[in-house]
Amino acid sequence: MKELYKSIHSPKSLLAFEAAARLSSFTRAAEELNVSQPAISLSVKKLEKALGVSLFERRNRVIRLTETGERFYTDVSFGLMHILRSSQTIAGRVRHKHVTIKCSTAFAHYWMIPRLAEFKKVHPKIDLRLQVTERDGDDDEDSSVITYWRGPESRAGYNLVKLASERIFAIASPNFLQENPTINSINSLVEARLLHLDEPYRLRPAWKDWFAHQELDFDDDGSGLRFNDYALVLQACLAGEGVAMGWEHVTSSLIKNGFLRRIGTEFYDIDYGFYACWPATVALNSDAVKVLEWLELQTVGS
Repeated sequence: MKELYKSIHSPKSLLAFEAAARLSSFTRAAEELNVSQPAISLSVKKLEKALGVSLFERRNRVIRLTETGERFYTDVSFGLMHILRSSQTIAGRVRHKHVTIKCSTAFAHYWMIPRLAEFKKVHPKIDLRLQVTERDGDDDEDSSVITYWRGPESRAGYNLVKLASERIFAIASPNFLQENPTINSINSLVEARLLHLDEPYRLRPAWKDWFAHQELDFDDDGSGLRFNDYALVLQACLAGEGVAMGWEHVTSSLIKNGFLRRIGTEFYDIDYGFYACWPATVALNSDAVKVLEWLELQTVGS
């Protein structure tokens, strides 16, 4: 342990690194740990100096793990989770007092949050919590955790309950369409200002895939606005910054309420779905089962 102390100096630096790596943000890590953003940044820099390596790439206020950082994060997160579980056991704390849904920012903000009031009416005694994660399949072997996952209809070693099919269409705000009246069909989109999703950890279809499905030529020359989170894409779209790819299950309420509009009637159906997911080795507790049953009733398209 003496060598470990020399390597990291302070356990706080590991906690700061784990939170920043998991959330891909020093700011969000600071909010989670209830410290200042500079404190997180300083802790990570001290850790990098002690280890003699760069753990993050820093570009225009966006951070990404380096290859070394990815390996270190895997070990650190695994170790900290074991420490947490051991401390909970020793302290005699009762686990699973709440149910957690681990999901993307966009799903949490645009799908789950609008439905929380209704959930509380049905299950007032269940403490339901949303935990945003940057990675699909970031699963815990915990009977109170359900993960939102995109993929095929089967996943080895996991139970899946389908929440939505994957269907994508072109969307824009009414203001944008009013200011750009020539953007009124899929053929006109080639000339439109497009909003791109470039997530670092999740594999998602891009505009080139969407245009290819429509049998239209499209050369992604790097123009348009690019974001690493779909919630940011939707915020930009709502603000009238351009045309976005609209995942039906996330954007249906925005379209229904008139905040966004579809462009054309064409869509892109993918042989993937969005699922509530948990390890097959885990039996969900009674509250988690109730949450799962409620999620099934919310299936998109209803």
